[in-house]
Amino acid sequence: MEGTMKQTSKLGRRLLLFPAPFHGHLNPMLQLATLLYSKGFSITIIQTPYNPINLTDFPHFTFCSFHNSLLESYSKSPPPDTVTVISSMDTCCEAFRDCLSQILRETAAADTDTDGCKEHIAALIADPMWKFVGSLTASINLPRLVLRTGSISALLVYLSLPSLREKGYLPARDNNLDEILPELSPLKVRDLPLEWPHHLLETFVRETETSHGVICNTFEELESYATAQVKRSLPIPIFPIGPLHKQSPTSDTSIWAQDQTSITWLNKQTPKSVLYVSFGSVATMSKAEFLELAWGLLESMVPILWVVRHGLIQGSEVNNSLPEGYLDMLGERGHFVKWAPQLEVLSHPAVGGFWTHNGWNSTLESICEGVPMLCQPIFADQDMNARHVSDGWKIGMKLEKGIKREEIARSIRKLMLEEGEEMRSRITALKEKATLCVKEGGSSYTSIERLTSYLLSF
Repeated sequence: MEGTMKQTSKLGRRLLLFPAPFHGHLNPMLQLATLLYSKGFSITIIQTPYNPINLTDFPHFTFCSFHNSLLESYSKSPPPDTVTVISSMDTCCEAFRDCLSQILRETAAADTDTDGCKEHIAALIADPMWKFVGSLTASINLPRLVLRTGSISALLVYLSLPSLREKGYLPARDNNLDEILPELSPLKVRDLPLEWPHHLLETFVRETETSHGVICNTFEELESYATAQVKRSLPIPIFPIGPLHKQSPTSDTSIWAQDQTSITWLNKQTPKSVLYVSFGSVATMSKAEFLELAWGLLESMVPILWVVRHGLIQGSEVNNSLPEGYLDMLGERGHFVKWAPQLEVLSHPAVGGFWTHNGWNSTLESICEGVPMLCQPIFADQDMNARHVSDGWKIGMKLEKGIKREEIARSIRKLMLEEGEEMRSRITALKEKATLCVKEGGSSYTSIERLTSYLLSF
């Protein structure tokens, strides 16, 4: 155990939170922890050695860090693909059990407070990627909720996979990829997680279905249909309380240092002129794809702020991958960083578009800042998110023809110069709904109040 138990909460309740060790999962869990701490709960975070949280950023939380040799080895060298890391998470079961037992012992041994009351652990909130947590908590009668860090629309798809197989949509065939799924419109067969191992998705679903409730980083006005369908499918409470980053800002658990020259450069650009390009913390592309992307950006003639992080290009570094003379040709029209303060960038008046992989956090952040998107999904739920952005909410454009420089340049100009205003009008309306939903009386505000009461019932 790192640190000691902080003083008991105002409510006499402690919550345990167990995030999956990925950037896009850690941040929402820490935002949730900050929000619940503000409601009076004490917070203990259980974490692994892979992408560890900087404890000094969260002095008001208690941390229990356990060791796992496999995840430790991944943290010291370029990690394998995401699916391999997720599969290796199964090896953490015994270490997690020991960590949980230690927390329970220390809580039981803790002194009473000045009122003679003893704090108790109300519940554990876990990422459903941890497939062993449900059975462990059930064996000791510890209530468990899950935090859904992706969209609720994607959760509806995962719940629908057996039905899609029964109806013949899966396995997918070359002649049905462009079929729209009637129950899941505007999704097409090609948008489903076709390459993602379905046994992992079935694990996520099982851990969700057997929990005491699902906390979702979304808001009802954005995903009303999916929210209603999931509520019908699951006999447990559903709490859409997002966008979490709007109501519980935390220190960013960024894996890399954020380059503030992003903002300095943006300050010199004209309003709505810059395309921000970032594909998240884990996506990779081939050197050939990277070169097509680079030439497409150059030919678009649009100012660009481009995040080229370590590991983006398979087996290369950016300095060795850019065409000779590229930086001279781009000149002052472009700026490269290894990692950017994304929320600051998206809220900057110079930014007029976001070329994104459509991870759910990036998608939500773009909506909340009213920035239309150019969508290039890469894996997992990103194809589904991109389809909702382009064909559902109509607040962006999906690159349907692959990474080809001519298509890239044409799409950028279309987003930034031709159709951007219509998309910006629609996304501004969603931005206003995202702002209102977390204010008193709003849908997410009300859902948070329900969640607080529910946790106090344990």
